[in-house]
Amino acid sequence: MAKPKVRYAVVGLGNFAQKAILPAFEHARKTSQLVAFVSSDPKKLRKLAKSYDVEHCIDYDGLDALCASDAVDAVYIATPNHTHRGFVERVAPHGVHVLVEKPMAVTEEDCEAMIRVCRDNACKLMVAYRLHFEEANLSAVEIVRKGRIGEPRFFHSTFSFQVRGDNIRTNPRGEGGGPLYDIGTYCINAARYIFRDEPVEVVGMAARGADARFARSDEQVSAILRFPKERLATFTVGFGAAATGFYEVVGDEGKLCVDPAYEYRGELALELTVGEGKPKRKKWKSRDQIAPEIAYFSECILKGVEPEPSGVEGLADVRVIRALYRSIDEGRPVRLDELVKDARPTLAQERSAPPIDDEPPTVNVQPES
Repeated sequence: MAKPKVRYAVVGLGNFAQKAILPAFEHARKTSQLVAFVSSDPKKLRKLAKSYDVEHCIDYDGLDALCASDAVDAVYIATPNHTHRGFVERVAPHGVHVLVEKPMAVTEEDCEAMIRVCRDNACKLMVAYRLHFEEANLSAVEIVRKGRIGEPRFFHSTFSFQVRGDNIRTNPRGEGGGPLYDIGTYCINAARYIFRDEPVEVVGMAARGADARFARSDEQVSAILRFPKERLATFTVGFGAAATGFYEVVGDEGKLCVDPAYEYRGELALELTVGEGKPKRKKWKSRDQIAPEIAYFSECILKGVEPEPSGVEGLADVRVIRALYRSIDEGRPVRLDELVKDARPTLAQERSAPPIDDEPPTVNVQPES
């Protein structure tokens, strides 16, 4: 008998969904099946359904009926950030499991509501932190955890690129736009999984020039996060600068740098220096980073186990973002309440899939940068 598969609807067919999520289902096919598309664009539905041989194509108004029909077991939500909560609250009462893109939502209240509705309806909820399954970043976690650089003292990261002015990334803050929500999440999450702890205090500062692209959002944000044991994490993210994407962790006996660290395609690399020794560098070839998280989530559903990264993981990053915005608006440091978070990513979660070699078909999307 064929092994059971989790049937997915992808909600939202934007640039990232078309270039990364849809083709990833081929590499996750042992446990996962793409059966439905949800979009307001009839052309996307028609052409992509033909490319991926997808049976169910509906607009957003039809999502409730789709979930009630027993045609899908799970959804992958890839819509604008401020819509995530609404979609989760629509699908969970039908017992449909949820994999949602990061950031999880715009506010802590939204995240808590998403966690609650999934719990109340016995649905699995996972936030799509693809780097929790990626070997370069998990190797960095292991190096620090094993004490290879001694006691970690500080973390620094930058993530930036030139964004198009008409991209949803430049939406207002209330819609989850701006670099802090979009790419600051990566830096915050990396600092948290490297230090394996939660920040207790944050300071933020935002800047924008006269560039018309940033009339409704920040151009760049810098942040300082204070962690327990008097450790500091700093980062800068921006949409109006040359492309960067790295982090460095400095301990009292050595340092490591992951550069590139955050890209979903292309090589990633790690450099470790211990004491006065020569730096040791390791590279990882390009891989499909989306398929492993889909396959893992499907296994959690089929085996009845709770996923990591959970909804609490998504909430942990959003509350830091919100505290940073309070700091920016009020011009002062902001303290964070205690958050208990036991599960952390480890090298045991590492999974890999071949790279997506061919350029996937795209319909009615523009480059993000």
